[in-house]
Amino acid sequence: MSRISKNVILVLLTLTSSAFLLFQLYYYKHYLSTKNGSGLSKSKGSQIGFDRTQWRAVKKFIMLTSSQNVPVFLIDPLILELINKNFEQVKNTSHASSTSECKFFCVPRDFTTFALQYQLWKNEEGWFRIAENMGFQCLKIESKDPRLDWIDSLSGTEIPLHYICKLASHAIHLVVFHERSGNYLWHGHLRLKGHIDRKFVPFRKLQFGRYPGAFDRPELQQITVDGLDVLIPKDPMHFLEEIPHSRFIECRYKEARAFFQQYLDDNTVEAMTFRKHAKELLQLAAKTLKKLGVRFWLSSGTCLGWYRQCSIIPYSKDVDLGIFIQDYKSDIISAFQDAGLPLKHKFGKVEDSLELSFQGKDDVKLDIFFFYEETDHMWNGGTQAKTGKKFKYLFPKFTLCWTEFVDTKFRVPCETVEYIEANYGKTWKIPIKTWDWKRSPPNVWPNGVWPISEWDEVIQLY
Repeated sequence: MSRISKNVILVLLTLTSSAFLLFQLYYYKHYLSTKNGSGLSKSKGSQIGFDRTQWRAVKKFIMLTSSQNVPVFLIDPLILELINKNFEQVKNTSHASSTSECKFFCVPRDFTTFALQYQLWKNEEGWFRIAENMGFQCLKIESKDPRLDWIDSLSGTEIPLHYICKLASHAIHLVVFHERSGNYLWHGHLRLKGHIDRKFVPFRKLQFGRYPGAFDRPELQQITVDGLDVLIPKDPMHFLEEIPHSRFIECRYKEARAFFQQYLDDNTVEAMTFRKHAKELLQLAAKTLKKLGVRFWLSSGTCLGWYRQCSIIPYSKDVDLGIFIQDYKSDIISAFQDAGLPLKHKFGKVEDSLELSFQGKDDVKLDIFFFYEETDHMWNGGTQAKTGKKFKYLFPKFTLCWTEFVDTKFRVPCETVEYIEANYGKTWKIPIKTWDWKRSPPNVWPNGVWPISEWDEVIQLY
C-alpha cells in the first residue's frame, strides 16, 4: 500500500512540475515578450520569430547601388516610422554596435521601398544587368513621360517609373522620382502591362504606385541602421506626412489641344500680358501660403482653366484660390500685404462667408474663398457690397490632390469634374465670357442679408 502511495505521489509531483513549467513558458511568451517589445534577442542579432531574409536582401541591394554610385534613399513608411520614433537612438548608434541586433530591417514585411532621383542615375542599363548577376530578379515598369504630352512630336516617349527586384522571398521596390518644373519630385502610376506576371510579387501591398505622387524635394542624411549605411529624408516625419496626401493629377494636355482646335487661343498682347501677371500672382500666392503652412487649391475660373485648357483663362481678369475655413490663420492678410499685395476687400467673417481679395499688378486681383463643411456638402459664401445680400455656393464634398500649373505645384479638387460641374454646369467645356457671379453659377443660392449693424465688420472695401 505504501509503495502505491509513493508512486501516486511521484506521478502527482511530475504532473505538477510539468504544469508549472508550461505556465512559465506561457507567461514568458504572452506577457514578458510583449512587454519587452517583441522579444529582441541580443545574442544572435535578430528578433525572436523573425528571420533575416529582409536584412540580407536590403544589404545586397545597398551593396549593388553603392558599387554603381546609384544614390538611392530609404522611403519605406514602416521603417521610416520606426526610425523616426527611435531617431536619437539611431543617430547615436555606432556602426559596430548597430550590427549586434536587427531592429528595423528584420521587421516582417513583403517589400522594402527605396527611391532615387532619375536625373542622378548615370548607368541604368548596366545596373540592371549587375542586379540580375547578383541573384535579383528584376521587373522594370515604364510609361510615357507626361512632361512631354504637350509636345506632339515627343508625346509617348517612355521613362522608367518603378523597379521591383526580388531576392529569395523579399522584394525591393525602387520608386523612380522625376524632377518637375515646379522644383518638386514626381513618381508615376505603377500600371501593369499585359505581359507582366501578376504573381511576381504581391503588387497590391505596394505602398507607392497606386497613383502618381508629388513630393517636396527632401534633404537627405546618412545614418547607420542595423549595420547598414543608408540615406533617409532629413525630416522623416515631414516625408511620412506627405505620403497619404501625395496623389497627383496630370493636366489633360490631349483635351486641351482639342479645345484650342475648336476655340482659338487668344494670343493678343493684352491676353499674354494678363497670363504673365496672373502666373506671377499665383506663384507669389503659393509661396506666401506655403510659408504660413496653409493648404489651398485652385478654385473657380482658375481651376476651370487648368482642367479644360491647361492654361489661365485670359478673359477672367482674376485668379481664384480656395481655403478650408479650419485652415484660416489670422496673419494671412498681413502676410500678403508684406508680399506686396494690398487688401482690396474683405467680406464676411471667419464664422460665416469669409472672402478676401488682394490687388496684384495691372488690376489683376487674387480672390480667396473660404470653404465651410456641412454634413453632406461644402460651401463658400459671397457678399454684394452695395446691398449686403449674402449668397451661398454649394459643392459636393471633395478631397485634394496635387497638380502642376504655370510651372508650380498646386492642389486641386481630386473630384475635379464634380467640382467644376457644380460651379459651371454640364456645359463647362464651352467658353462663356459673360458671367454674373450672383446668377450664372448653377450652385448659387440666396443666403439672407447681413444686418446693417454688422456692415462695418463684414463689408470692408479698400
